[in-house]
Amino acid sequence: MSDRADCDVLIVGGGPVGLVTGCELLQRGVRVRLVDAERRFTRHSRANVLWPRIMELLDRIDVTRRLTGRGHPVSGVGYFSQGRRIGDVPMDGTPTRYPFALVISQNTVEEVLRERFAELGGTIESGLRLTGLDRTAPDGMVLSTLEDADGATHHIRSDWLVGADGAHSTTRELLGVDFEGDVVDVSFAVADAPVDGAPDDDMTYYCYSPDGGLALGPFGEGLWRLAITVPHQEPGAAPPGREVFQQAVDERAPGHAVVGELRWSAVFRARCRIAATFRAGRCLLAGDAAHITSPAGGQGMNTGIQDAVNLAWRLAGVVDGSLRDVVLDHYDSERRAAAHHVARTTTAQTKWGMARTPKRILLRDGLFHLAHRSGLLRRRITPLVSQLGVSYDSPASGPSLAPGIRPGERVPLPLAPVNGRRVLARDEPSVLLWPGRAGSGGDWQRVKERLHKELAGLAQVAEPDAVVRRRLRAALGGRPLAVVVRPDGHLAAAVPPDDPEAVAQALYTLGVRPAARQGEQVHAHDTTPTGGAR
Repeated sequence: MSDRADCDVLIVGGGPVGLVTGCELLQRGVRVRLVDAERRFTRHSRANVLWPRIMELLDRIDVTRRLTGRGHPVSGVGYFSQGRRIGDVPMDGTPTRYPFALVISQNTVEEVLRERFAELGGTIESGLRLTGLDRTAPDGMVLSTLEDADGATHHIRSDWLVGADGAHSTTRELLGVDFEGDVVDVSFAVADAPVDGAPDDDMTYYCYSPDGGLALGPFGEGLWRLAITVPHQEPGAAPPGREVFQQAVDERAPGHAVVGELRWSAVFRARCRIAATFRAGRCLLAGDAAHITSPAGGQGMNTGIQDAVNLAWRLAGVVDGSLRDVVLDHYDSERRAAAHHVARTTTAQTKWGMARTPKRILLRDGLFHLAHRSGLLRRRITPLVSQLGVSYDSPASGPSLAPGIRPGERVPLPLAPVNGRRVLARDEPSVLLWPGRAGSGGDWQRVKERLHKELAGLAQVAEPDAVVRRRLRAALGGRPLAVVVRPDGHLAAAVPPDDPEAVAQALYTLGVRPAARQGEQVHAHDTTPTGGAR
């Protein structure tokens, strides 16, 4: 941290994205301040689902078990058209510790994350609204001006700033970053209510009809989230009542369900916009501050948490000097591409539900039914919806000799300890020594010893045990490999294990700062890989 900085990282916004970022940084020893303008719990549960990949990532901050204990697990997503089931997108059988989706209120998610943030030593400074940014200091620090509820002004000097302050982000506006898009413009009415006679609560559902779409998500014990497409409303219009949702259920849902008294309801207008950049010098954007997409598919909060994890391991490494700050450019390119992909898929799903003519309905339903029967939904759509299929075509990716997995793809390994032992390092890259069919002979032992020596201080070097080898066999094949894995569990490279130079180059490409050797000093501008490359 700079001598005159108040903190290493200032996080603006106390929602799930800001809290996950804060937890990730605190457990790395980064000095964090988190400010929030007016975050408070309401009856409105807002986002209401966590997908399998997000539960994997939240294992990194040790909250997944708490969340699963408070949410309602479902086995997938079912699709209906005019009361007839046309297909399912299953989560069961996916290669993860969490082969299900978790229906859970965003309020509950925030409550659990706040508890964890406090356990890690964090304090949320509520009632502070960002009003100004000065990035002109010669030392590169960011001077943030904030205003409290009484109108008093406060200043915070930080080495880095993360704007996680929502769709109407003040951070983004002060940075002058364009918020581009508006591909789809649809209004949704949303409510939580008991529903008698609803479909089985082991799945979430999308119900299409010529009158519009309906989404049903079970919280358990008879309580459901309902979301329906509605005409645009004038500002200040009263929220819709029970009869609006009952009519939609009658027209669009299977069976004869009865909607009970609404816990709450609201109408919002969904748009699709993505920031032109997620990085402006030492300021970074994440979550809704960086992208908003259609709520179809329940991807919004999940995509923001992906941002938080992708950003935090990089930012922590830059702060502690183990990573070069080019890794933050990689964050920008990776997560902007991911946001555009989510925008395309959620926009497509929104348009599926807006089919009105008999010809378009017949085509949609026929294709969906065929994809279900052929297994295409499980193979292609399940990885997309579950976010297990998120992959990065990144400049940080190196070569790969692995036959079943490409650089940027998720490695099917848990991010939490298994039997008290982590397979992948939480805070640094991992180099997994994959023996293939080589066994454990003397040559393999010498390879391991050499890599341990050459990579000391750059990455965790480990050989998978028998259980892990079974999980990875299909992905890595029978050839001996050194597999470089990022802290977030994505493959960086897979190279020959008897070539330390190739391993060191893969780590350097990932962003690892070269280590000082033989008394040399390492400088921020150093561009030479370490290990066998020296």
